[in-house]
Amino acid sequence: MKALLTLLLTVVFAATAHAATYPEISLDEVKAAIAGKKAILLDANGTDSWHKGHIPGAIDFAAAKGKLSSLLPHDKGTLIVAYCECPGCPYYLAAADAAVKLGYTNVKHFTAGIYGWRQSGEPVEKGTEGASSK
Repeated sequence: MKALLTLLLTVVFAATAHAATYPEISLDEVKAAIAGKKAILLDANGTDSWHKGHIPGAIDFAAAKGKLSSLLPHDKGTLIVAYCECPGCPYYLAAADAAVKLGYTNVKHFTAGIYGWRQSGEPVEKGTEGASSK
């Protein structure tokens, strides 16, 4: 039990320490970036969740992992917004890290996630088979 608790605390600490790496982006900033077609969104909630509802235009990161470089724009300064379920959810880190590994320099975290998006009354888009990785 002690080993399990130690492992859990290590994971939580690592996620918290790493979370500071990516600046947060607010709901209003995300909406403005989408409206201006100035951002690419990476949904890190998993394919099942993506199919049930995601921020319109978001890429299903789980389905796109192997071909992410072909789905992102050539301009490495493009705003990439990674999100997952809600504040405290660490899954966005994999998507953000993948974008950085591909050379993207403007990667941000939409902390509110899909939960905050829905709670604010914003529309969600449901996925269709074959479309999860665009």
